[in-house]
Parts: sequence; structure tokens; C-alpha cells
Amino acid sequence: MKITDKAIENILILRKTYGELQDVLRFGLTGGGCSGYKYILEFEVAPSKNDLVFYFKNFNLVVDKKHISLLGGTTIDWKDSLMESGFDIQNPQAKQPCGCGESVNF
Repeated sequence: MKITDKAIENILILRKTYGELQDVLRFGLTGGGCSGYKYILEFEVAPSKNDLVFYFKNFNLVVDKKHISLLGGTTIDWKDSLMESGFDIQNPQAKQPCGCGESVNF
């Protein structure tokens, strides 16, 4: 798992705004979207016993062990342009992302 400096900067801003008391950021998958799975990024209080923990500057990223085979090698970046801003997830395991970038197929 790789997180760019720009993404880390925005994660810390969001954590301060929305999840100051929460120590971890969960990255995972949930069913849904036009391609089958949707990415999730959400703050939580602590990792669960089934999580792998990745240590970054000022926060921990957790991924459920059952998702790691689909998320391994992923880079989380932050895109900021006139048309859009938000997390940009580049996953080498993804076979077919949807056109809107909200979901993915494996």
C-alpha cells in the first residue's frame, strides 16, 4: 500500500475535521456500484482482529485481511482540479474500473 504525500496531507485535514478521536483509516471494499465493488475510506476508533495495519505519518491505515489480495499494490493519491477533487485510487489488481471511477471489477 502506498499513499502519496498529497493524500496524507488531505487525510490529516479530514481527520481533524471529521474523525479527530479516531485513530485509524479503513480502506476496503464493499459490494455495489456499476462495476461490482466500491472502495471505502472511513475513520474508525481502532483496528479489528482481522485487519492488517499499515503505519503512516500521524495515522494508521487498516485493511481487512480478506481484501488484501484485491488491494495489494494500491496507491492512494489526491486529485485536485477544476473538475474534481478527492481521492484517486490506482489499483493494479483492478480489471475494469467504471467510467465514473466510483467502483471497480476484479
